[in-house]
Amino acid sequence: MLHYAIVFFVIALIAAVFGFGGIAASAVGIAKILFFVFVVLAVLSFVASLFRRG
Repeated sequence: MLHYAIVFFVIALIAAVFGFGGIAASAVGIAKILFFVFVVLAVLSFVASLFRRG
């Protein structure tokens, strides 16, 4: 999921360089959402592994 967030961020950077503001803004929004979903899932996985080890 982090890979997709980075891909959308790169797409946003390229779109911004070429002047496509709307596409860049959309790609940044998607990248932000994917990044925060990744962070939440990573934290949940870490907490679950702590409880599993006991």
